[in-house]
Amino acid sequence: MPLTEWKIASWKEYEAWRDAETRERVKLYYYQNRLLVEMGSEGINHSSISDLIAMLFFIWFSQQTSQTSNSFGGCLLEKAEQSSAAPDIVLYLGDDYPIWQPGERRYIDLDRWRIPDLVGEISDTTLADDLDEKKSLYASLGIPEYWVVDVVGRRVFAFRLQDNNQYRECRVSQSLAGLPIALLEQTLARLQDESNISAANWFATQIRNLEIEGD
Repeated sequence: MPLTEWKIASWKEYEAWRDAETRERVKLYYYQNRLLVEMGSEGINHSSISDLIAMLFFIWFSQQTSQTSNSFGGCLLEKAEQSSAAPDIVLYLGDDYPIWQPGERRYIDLDRWRIPDLVGEISDTTLADDLDEKKSLYASLGIPEYWVVDVVGRRVFAFRLQDNNQYRECRVSQSLAGLPIALLEQTLARLQDESNISAANWFATQIRNLEIEGD
């Protein structure tokens, strides 16, 4: 059964969950000797927004920059003996992104690969935890930018890591350099009356003449 609240657990207990052959996919989080196990299946709204974010990444990087990027939504990140997480949004900028090789574990080993440039959680029923425990977890891993997408409120909380290893909320993305967070929220709001593909098309028209500004 999933652990819907953080529970004291050893790293070996986490590994038992990670390596277990289960019929249902789960999302694992391990931080400060505590374990959280969430169901991996997605509701309609969560799934629609997850796909929308992937489309927005494609549109942004195809229109605004020729920079190489790669996304790994839902993939497990692991720092051995320390922390793990399975964020809904994982974005690497540049050519040095993780590449799986036959025979390797099917997760991103942060002792081998660098940390992502951006991670995020799509929060349908987990908003409080995503803005608290998971936020602290990602800060401890040194993730430069963290998004929390509020499914119910159609809001995006974006945070940038500071020199003191704490997140500060920002209104312009660093990873998608110059993207106003308000534009993400306006795109989400369109899901009230239209499909995620239509919302993505609207986003594409908005950024064509976007003036890139600093935060």
